Amino acid sequence: MATGLLVLAGTTFASAQYYELANQIPQLISPALSGNFNYKGFVDASYTAGVGPRQADFVELTTTQGFKYSSWFFMGVGIGVQAIMTDRNDNYDPWQYPGDWDESRSRSRTGWIMPLYTDFRFNIGSPTDTSFFIDLRLGASFLLSDNYLEIGDGFLDSDQAFYLKPTIGMSIPLNNSGKQAVNIGVSYQLMTQNYWYRNSSDITLSSFGATIGFEW
Repeated sequence: MATGLLVLAGTTFASAQYYELANQIPQLISPALSGNFNYKGFVDASYTAGVGPRQADFVELTTTQGFKYSSWFFMGVGIGVQAIMTDRNDNYDPWQYPGDWDESRSRSRTGWIMPLYTDFRFNIGSPTDTSFFIDLRLGASFLLSDNYLEIGDGFLDSDQAFYLKPTIGMSIPLNNSGKQAVNIGVSYQLMTQNYWYRNSSDITLSSFGATIGFEW
């Protein structure tokens, strides 16, 4: 019951977050077009390995654009692409779940996901020296490859899913101004979604891993 409420809340939030992101983009981009020097951009790559009863691994590439509002706080919006990899479920029941039963299908299942998110970043220390950061992404993700992807005894479908990704790490400046830096961190990713087929159900995917990125 508690898990269902969590997933429902996450899915509702993901829907609201998606429309909020669309409304924020013009406000966040306009200062950059006018030459505001507080503009910052990020490119990040990460790998997170699945944990829990339903497991999936993620390889992610994202770009985030936004503004540094103070020496310690950044906010922006981002978009990315993820490869999601999971093992075949041999207990698959074609009468209970969607899709076509195919004994010849491979054990490995791969799909593609697009996350859209708002990014909040908190810096600890001077940007001109090696410092620490806490990064929090909240948003929605969408399955791009198929109408559904089998994960364990559940499914991720093409509707929006709740996306949460906090990262704690270290920022290493590449110049004296500290405007360009390499970031290395440890990440946790949570995705939750309600899916509907015959009976309502939900899926929760947790994964831990590492992130490396470049900021300018």
